[in-house]
Amino acid sequence: MLTNLWIFAVSHQKMPSMHIHNMCCCIRASLKRSKPWILLGRNYSSLPGLIGNDIKSLHSIISPPIAKIRNIGIMAHIDAGKTTTTERILYYSGYTRSLGDVDDGDTVTDFMAQERERGITIQSAAVTFDWKGYRVNLIDTPGHVDFTLEVERCLRVLDGAVAVFDASAGVEAQTLTVWRQADKHKIPRICFLNKMDKTGASFLYAVQSIREKLKAKPLLLQLPIGEAKTFKGIVDVVSKEKLLWNPNSDDGKDFERKPLLEMSDPELLKKTLEARNSLIEQVADLDDEFAALVLEEFSENFDLLPAEKLQAAIHRVTLAQTAVPVLCGSALRNKGVQPLLDAITMYLPSPEEREYEFLPWYKGDLCALAFKVLHDRQRGPLVFIRIYSGTLKPQLAIHNVNGNCTERVSRLLLPFADQHVEIPSLTAGNIALTVGLKHTATGDTIVSSKSSALAAARRAKKEGEKKHRQNSDADRLLLAGVEIPEPVFFCTIEPPSVAKQPDLDHALKCLQREDPSLKVKLDPDSGQTILCGMGELHVEIIHDRIKREYGLETYLGPLQVAYRETILNSVHATDTLDRTLGDKRHLVAVELEARPTEAPSVEPVIEYAGSISEDLLKASQEAIESGIHSACLQGPLLGSPVQDVAVTLYSLTVHPGTSTTMISACVSRCVQKALKKADKQVLEPLMNLEVTVTRDHLSPVLADLAQRRGNIQEIQTRQDNRVVIGFVPLAEIMSFVLGLFNCASDTHIRLSDFCLRIVFLSSHESSRPKHAAQPEKWFCLSVLGLWKWKEVQERLPPCFIFTFRPELLAHSEYWIKDTT
Repeated sequence: MLTNLWIFAVSHQKMPSMHIHNMCCCIRASLKRSKPWILLGRNYSSLPGLIGNDIKSLHSIISPPIAKIRNIGIMAHIDAGKTTTTERILYYSGYTRSLGDVDDGDTVTDFMAQERERGITIQSAAVTFDWKGYRVNLIDTPGHVDFTLEVERCLRVLDGAVAVFDASAGVEAQTLTVWRQADKHKIPRICFLNKMDKTGASFLYAVQSIREKLKAKPLLLQLPIGEAKTFKGIVDVVSKEKLLWNPNSDDGKDFERKPLLEMSDPELLKKTLEARNSLIEQVADLDDEFAALVLEEFSENFDLLPAEKLQAAIHRVTLAQTAVPVLCGSALRNKGVQPLLDAITMYLPSPEEREYEFLPWYKGDLCALAFKVLHDRQRGPLVFIRIYSGTLKPQLAIHNVNGNCTERVSRLLLPFADQHVEIPSLTAGNIALTVGLKHTATGDTIVSSKSSALAAARRAKKEGEKKHRQNSDADRLLLAGVEIPEPVFFCTIEPPSVAKQPDLDHALKCLQREDPSLKVKLDPDSGQTILCGMGELHVEIIHDRIKREYGLETYLGPLQVAYRETILNSVHATDTLDRTLGDKRHLVAVELEARPTEAPSVEPVIEYAGSISEDLLKASQEAIESGIHSACLQGPLLGSPVQDVAVTLYSLTVHPGTSTTMISACVSRCVQKALKKADKQVLEPLMNLEVTVTRDHLSPVLADLAQRRGNIQEIQTRQDNRVVIGFVPLAEIMSFVLGLFNCASDTHIRLSDFCLRIVFLSSHESSRPKHAAQPEKWFCLSVLGLWKWKEVQERLPPCFIFTFRPELLAHSEYWIKDTT
């Protein structure tokens, strides 16, 4: 029988098959901390599917029908309320017994120490729960652009997504990025307008921003009852019912659903009927089956249309991605989350409703994609896998198509944030966590065996011939992985002593496997280790993890911007290398052309003239391309990598017996000569910028941006404020917050009138401290990157005093009080 404290067994405890068999009638749960430095402070509920005393069969818990599975992600701009929404979802589904809070640092999905200190999501976390007979695999993703790769690789394996919006801000900078990522992977999604209780919240403004900025067609399935301080519930447009939450309820479970009546709510009913008629017309325009139904049976009176018919049509429209359902609520105030869960199961697709071209090739054999790797010091690499077909079991030997190697899955786990439960098998459509895959990396394709891969390749080849496609066998089998963005920051990192260098190399190797956007290289001149990341916060988090998880006190050099170089015109160059080593003569003569490419290209585009013999090219092509790539690693101006360059090889003469190393060296030297002769230009990263400011204080901000070589694209009006949108060079933006301080001290502007939002180095709004008695005299500063608080404090006008969370020094929230 279950104890009063429902806890699930973590993955440290091995669960033999006999014990699992006995779980059907009796579950003995024990808790061990997977990481001793994490203070959970939570009461966890039972396994998914075990609600109250309703104990289902083990098979239904572990392997539910594929039609009842939903793989979804939560995506949004930073501070839109993703983690808070996730926390409420877990509470209402029975997964947790208490409501976690981001400010208190006790949420389920933000379990890293760095996440709990900063109050932001840094890495994606997967949780599994049940809701009304549906199995939901949910992934909470980061909102900060430094960790946008986390969003990319999670969306790659999901079937649907929930886009969370701040109702007072609408579509924000990072919202555009994650929306484009969802478009790229063709993910059906629904919109949740969060923070309807926030001052300045506007349902119509948020919907309009979705329509204009995202170019999407919003379907209004709900209407708010009140906004900002008057928000108390929502109206279900589909069923013509209102949902009111009990103001005396602490957890939001107590709410009532009432039909709208002419007697009690005449105005609200009229508004709802108008919205419903408009919704029916929108859906009919997008779905032919529904349009035929409406015209044949309900053209005279839309009120008679059953809600089930409308819901089925909305599901088809959502799956076709021709429109997006829109819901609203306030996760922090525990309103609107249960209807959101209903919408997830009702409108987002199951795995079998998504179309994958490769599935028929495997004929039910195992096919899976590794989309994330975590490194555990005790258990080694933990690999997250999305299973597309077949069944995965412990002790199963699998074949890695990318690495062309065979590995064995030692254990199979269901992910529950930082805790896991061991299971005997998992079927298609699910997300699993595997132990024992030591060579698998992000984006690798997993199949049951090499023979299965070859059979699938033959079927793919036959299908490709019918469709006149020309791909290699390996290319057909590889599932599309994720594109790794190029880093924009770099700095040196040094161990405390030379003896600790191997430990630092091991730590960086493990972190690189977890995070492919982290690049590590060795400076050939100084011999120093160079750390390359996506932003200041990214580099700081890596530095902090090395210290906490690997016990190394490393030292970071000054942060530098990753510049690039390119050429502006075409140039020809020739070079001859004639060396005699021992009794062997090495002679190479090269003629080539370097020119700028029409389309952006990080890697050099290599072409060959028809005059080069095929036999010579076949023997020397690898050496030629190696020489061209090595020459483009360091440009002639700053020594930065060269991009947007095409190289055409016109002539290559090789003396018999010449080594490939000499060919590569000659080609490299010739390319460097061509780059030096060409007109050159330095490229620098540009950051999108959005600053919200009052109308009276717009001029000083524009003047400051002009000094920073900023380009203002437009100035929008958002309620009583002005929104400046443009882009600024990354090198200039690193001190932008301090520039606002200077604006304040020079012109006596209160900084509480500013709200800064930077896309790639993002500071963000937050709720004021609970003890702040006068909200109009408080504002929130998010210190960027490696700045120290003293450096900021020295720039503050005398009327500002530091009052809140002094222990957090990197990209953390600091509350300032205006004492004037």
